[in-house]
Amino acid sequence: MTETTAPYAAPEPPAPARRVRLRHLQELKERGEKWAMLTSYDTYTAAIFDDAGIPALLVGDSAGNNVYGHDSTLAITVDELIPLARAVSRSASRALVIADLPFGSYQASPEQALRTATRFMKEAGVHAVKLEGGVEIADHVDLLSRSGIPVMAHIGFTPQKEHALSGYRVQGRGQDRADELVQSARTLERAGAFAVVLEMVPGEVGAAVTQALTIPTVGIGAGNGCDAQVLVWQDMAGLRSGRLPRFVKQYADLHSTLHAAARAYAADVAAGTFPDREHTF
Repeated sequence: MTETTAPYAAPEPPAPARRVRLRHLQELKERGEKWAMLTSYDTYTAAIFDDAGIPALLVGDSAGNNVYGHDSTLAITVDELIPLARAVSRSASRALVIADLPFGSYQASPEQALRTATRFMKEAGVHAVKLEGGVEIADHVDLLSRSGIPVMAHIGFTPQKEHALSGYRVQGRGQDRADELVQSARTLERAGAFAVVLEMVPGEVGAAVTQALTIPTVGIGAGNGCDAQVLVWQDMAGLRSGRLPRFVKQYADLHSTLHAAARAYAADVAAGTFPDREHTF
């Protein structure tokens, strides 16, 4: 009996990646499923985090510290951040890409915020923007949302106001301050924000804000009661050395890995063992 073989069938092409949309993040909150956000400022990390399934990437003004070497976020400009945001949006096929509006680029008026946000949407191709502030930026959020620009709000400790807040200090301590944060978050939700970042607030306050809102909350130093968490990727992956904020957990030690690789490379060059025959045309 002759055995027959089935004709070769080419494998099915992979299904195209589905872009994460605002409604998907909202559905996660409604189902009680937590999700992660990371910062990204370049093509390689954007592609890696996107492939790892991180649903939202933040092109933060933290690039001022982590890319440009400033000692705070205040110095970075719109023209410096847009190219980084463009690289991330080009490299992430699935993740929702959000860009910070830098200090001084939106505070003057809702109209200034609209002009700046429009640049990020058109020139960088991001899907949303993030603004720091409470009730004082409600009109900004309202105008951007009505203009078709999704807005992630940011309350609690707001790094762009570090001098007014007397440095990096936990916000929302005490019932009155906690109530103010809850009211600020509700105001921003009514203004049209699709999510609210809570930075450096007591865990019980983060949980209270989360319970008070129908939109997702994203915690950074705000406890486990938030709907999502965000970290600066260099902190998360251990590229940054030195003292870290209490809320940072390091999942790798890239600083030591890169340090060792650089030393090994320099030693090979000094010894004349690189390039060898394998690496020579």
